[in-house]
Amino acid sequence: MTIAYFDCFAGISGDMTLGALIDAGAERALLDATVEALRLGDEVSIEVGAETRGHVGGTRVKVETVDRVERTIPALRAVVDAADAPGRVKASVLDAINRLARAESRLHGLPEDQLHLHELGGADTLVDLMGAFWLLHGLEVDQVYSSPLPAPRGRNEHMPLPGPASVRVLEGSGAIFEATDSSLELVTPTGAAILAVGAKFERPSMSLRSIGYGIGARETPGNALAVWIGERVATASGVTLIETNLDDMAPNLVAALCEDLMDAGALDVSVTPALMKKGRAGHLVTVMALPEMVAALTDHLLRHSTTLGVRMTSAQRVIAERRIIEVQTSLGVAHAKVKELGGKAIDVTPEYEDCRRISRQTGVDLRRVMRTVDETARKQLGLDN
Repeated sequence: MTIAYFDCFAGISGDMTLGALIDAGAERALLDATVEALRLGDEVSIEVGAETRGHVGGTRVKVETVDRVERTIPALRAVVDAADAPGRVKASVLDAINRLARAESRLHGLPEDQLHLHELGGADTLVDLMGAFWLLHGLEVDQVYSSPLPAPRGRNEHMPLPGPASVRVLEGSGAIFEATDSSLELVTPTGAAILAVGAKFERPSMSLRSIGYGIGARETPGNALAVWIGERVATASGVTLIETNLDDMAPNLVAALCEDLMDAGALDVSVTPALMKKGRAGHLVTVMALPEMVAALTDHLLRHSTTLGVRMTSAQRVIAERRIIEVQTSLGVAHAKVKELGGKAIDVTPEYEDCRRISRQTGVDLRRVMRTVDETARKQLGLDN
């Protein structure tokens, strides 16, 4: 899976996004294609060049308007609808425009068709939005991630900081804000809309392919946006292992204990036969838990088993990506779990309960059902048998 990580250490704007993506390897020609697809050649001109801000060098994109035309929200949508661009790109642009419209409507208490967007209603906004999503499309980015966003406090002239429009656009997106001493608007509404459409605000584990820096308009040292492009890799996360030895609890009660621990939030529970003191047969119960679940699961073990104490150790686990697919077979419909690394399927496992259901309904041996689902799923995913 190809991903993009936006490192917004100095904020984000539409032109910074365009510059960072081109600097990271996206085709410059897609900006010209954007202007042509939107039929805005008479209104905008684009200049792309290398610039530095302090010790940071990258690509600066200037989208200049000529004879500026301010459009209403319906007019902006109409331009996008008529554009000759990939459907996925247009859908993202329309989503961004809708988010801007909702934010401005709430801020000014006016319906969308009566809004005067001023700066946001120009052709440069359309080019920034469609250009950003088309460049991401050209890089074959499947998922965007973002760092926390800098949030100054106070006022910039008569405008409170951070800008109300930007905050409204990001409302409900999961965006994370971090305080900064700056007295400038660092996150523009257009930059906020690009992230709000589909960014996850977390730092992913990735194999880095390229990195680009988009230079901002202000000639302040470090005024840039970094975009990292790469492949998502299996993630490592910390867990706690809770263990206890049991030699005086009936096996059926141990089985029930395991089921209850899973229902209570354990990531995994295993039971290993063990030889206890004086040659007694017993069980080693191991519970894998997220840190926030340790207290509750430890309490459950102490209350609902015969143990007098537990051991806890910290451990790291590496997790392969997984997803569930539906498999249409000659015997019936079943689901299968797909294991992925780097966004590519490497193995598949039929869901037992679905196969068991099909076996009962058809009278076909369960082993044959599972083989059929496995073979069909592998063909569907293009995996070798």
